[in-house]
Amino acid sequence: MAAVISHHYHSHSYLCTSSSSKIVFPFLNIKVPHLGFHGSSKIGRQSRRLVWPCCSSRNPKARRIEALCDSKLRFFSWKECAISIALAVGLLTGNPAMGLPVDGNVNAAFPAFPELSVLISGPPIKDPGALLRYALPIDNKAIKEVQKPLEDITDSLKITGQKALDSAERNVRQASRALKQGKSLIVSGLAESKKEHGVDLLGKLEAGIDELQQIIEDRKREAVGPKQKELLQYVGGVEEDMVDGFPYEVPEEYRNMPLLKGRASVDMKVKVKDNPNLDEVVFHIVVDGYNAPVTAGNFVDLVERHFYDGMEIQRADGFVVQTGDPEGPAEGFIDPSTEKLRTIPLEIMVEGEKAPIYGVTLEDVGLYKAQTKLPFNAFGTMAMAREEFENNSASSQIFWLLKESELTPSNANILDGRYTVFGYITENEDLLADLKVGDVIESMQLVSGLDNLVNPSYKIAG
Repeated sequence: MAAVISHHYHSHSYLCTSSSSKIVFPFLNIKVPHLGFHGSSKIGRQSRRLVWPCCSSRNPKARRIEALCDSKLRFFSWKECAISIALAVGLLTGNPAMGLPVDGNVNAAFPAFPELSVLISGPPIKDPGALLRYALPIDNKAIKEVQKPLEDITDSLKITGQKALDSAERNVRQASRALKQGKSLIVSGLAESKKEHGVDLLGKLEAGIDELQQIIEDRKREAVGPKQKELLQYVGGVEEDMVDGFPYEVPEEYRNMPLLKGRASVDMKVKVKDNPNLDEVVFHIVVDGYNAPVTAGNFVDLVERHFYDGMEIQRADGFVVQTGDPEGPAEGFIDPSTEKLRTIPLEIMVEGEKAPIYGVTLEDVGLYKAQTKLPFNAFGTMAMAREEFENNSASSQIFWLLKESELTPSNANILDGRYTVFGYITENEDLLADLKVGDVIESMQLVSGLDNLVNPSYKIAG
């Protein structure tokens, strides 16, 4: 196991309450009927109790936490509390509550509340493409100095009036200057086997930056965004060409499982029922094996088995879209070669570390300040569902998050470090909100990255 642990303690975001509100502390065992929490499709859709067995309303520690919540956390609206609670209790394969501590140690479950400056530490990156670019295992300052101002164009375009183009122009000039000054360092950072391709992309990037400058000079605001996206794709390609092989060893106990040593892309075609405005949609998913090789390998292997083809959307409640629970008593994938449920470990990559940690949540070890490389920031973040109290119980059930990231910002998130993120929907992610229970996944098809799959079990007879 890689020695990594971290923070962003998040329980504060679902502790808001008052005596007059129906939104209450989960550890007080009060029913929250209007949110309709549920687990997997086998559990049903009825309301659930939020139970914290170790506490009660008479527990002095519970009263202290309640007082802290009341005094320090009033800035959360009741709507935000409701959303945070709903996120906290629903993402399971077979149980209604989400990994709430039951060891009787309230102080361990609720460390000192962080200051507001920690909770609201700046706007999180919400673009899935940007998150994937920043998550690559490279350390080349020169290309990052080109990337950053190009990413910043997104914020520049949010400015009203002509000032938006003025700000974007400064971004482009900064990127152009950084590329000219750092080109030799960028080229030297390319993997030898990918250098020719990387140099070709750099040429396209350089020409594209000049074209974007001209677009801005011509004041064609509507053309800036698409060109920016094109340039960032070139940047991402150059950065991927800097990755030379797979950067670390997967722990021995998982080495014989299907592993994705790199990235892959999958197109998921969904047939939408009872929607006059949408009949069929294709979601493009980028699966990241650099940061979650076991989880990503498990998923790609299941895609190649056509495991998800014909499966219905089993949960769509405004917080997540979830599927992957097969028909029959099993709540995951039964490997025909072993006739046993195949499960995978919790797998979390932390910023600044070389390899993921396995089998424990980041709060299990009591440190709460590290950020995950693949955070729950983007609409359409893709992760594994699992049982409530068993970190290593994920199998085939997956979910995509639907939320405004401001409600669970980086370093104050109720999901980061508790569930394995292994990819993002990068195209048509906004249409996830239109999916309903009963819509059918017609197919999941691997578009690229099959050569990165190691130990594929789908090739085994049976």
